[in-house]
Amino acid sequence: MSKKLDGKQLAREIERRLHSEIEVGSKIVGRAPGLAVIRVGNDPASQVYVANKEKACLRIGVKSFGSHLPENSSIEDVQKKIQELNNNNHVDGILLQLPLPNGLNEALILKCIDPNKDVDGLHTLNLGKLLKGEPGLRSCTPAGVMALLARNQIPIKGKRAVVIGRSILVGKPMALMLQHANATVSVAHSQTNELASLTRQAELLIVAAGKPQMIGKEHVRENAVVVDVGIHRVPVDPLLGNSSTYKLCGDVRANELDDIASAITPVPGGVGPMTVSMLLVNTVTSWQQHCGLSITLGDFLP
Repeated sequence: MSKKLDGKQLAREIERRLHSEIEVGSKIVGRAPGLAVIRVGNDPASQVYVANKEKACLRIGVKSFGSHLPENSSIEDVQKKIQELNNNNHVDGILLQLPLPNGLNEALILKCIDPNKDVDGLHTLNLGKLLKGEPGLRSCTPAGVMALLARNQIPIKGKRAVVIGRSILVGKPMALMLQHANATVSVAHSQTNELASLTRQAELLIVAAGKPQMIGKEHVRENAVVVDVGIHRVPVDPLLGNSSTYKLCGDVRANELDDIASAITPVPGGVGPMTVSMLLVNTVTSWQQHCGLSITLGDFLP
């Protein structure tokens, strides 16, 4: 039976620590950390994600400066809002919720965010720091994966790792973080030939393909650790008598791996909660830097 890497439990522990850090620090500097999440348009999934982030802020004492801009916003409208938040001394972190509506240039808008407030770790400067192994704000999802592996004492040094996916959000920064931890890393993607022959070499398999239930037992070697980054809503067969019209699943057919993988992240409850936790860690760290407080959360930042 595979060990379940419980992201929910670790996220709760991180939130308790962050709440304590904020209580202590806010008495010294006279204000709590501030996070601004910018949502453009009416994407339903984005609405849910933003709401979850705002609830997490409320739980630990981070002040929210959320902004919802209309679907027809121009690039200038979004840039103006970002500039306002860059200049707001009570805002320590700015996150642009992706995806953006068609017609908005994601790369140009992300460049407008102050790198010291870029708590999603997607500014060119912060990605460059990651590439060079310098301290900086890190991409939340891969940082959450690294924290989850560390908490479960899963060794990385010297291991053969395969990352499926090469997005700027997960795949590329994930590969860099694993390299910095001294893994030997291969990156697979939609153009990779003979995918299963590559993934079966992996002692650590990170799946961020963005395709429901793509990876199964034919892709996984005995005793591998499997991290499933994907989360999807897929229809439920009405003949099964389920009252719900959909179910959540990841990129991995987890039911096939119970007797193969040594450990696996559940979906939901694995990587997802860790992404939000690392956003909060980045925000509190940025606040500590802006206010001249001691940086106390370095053990969470790869």
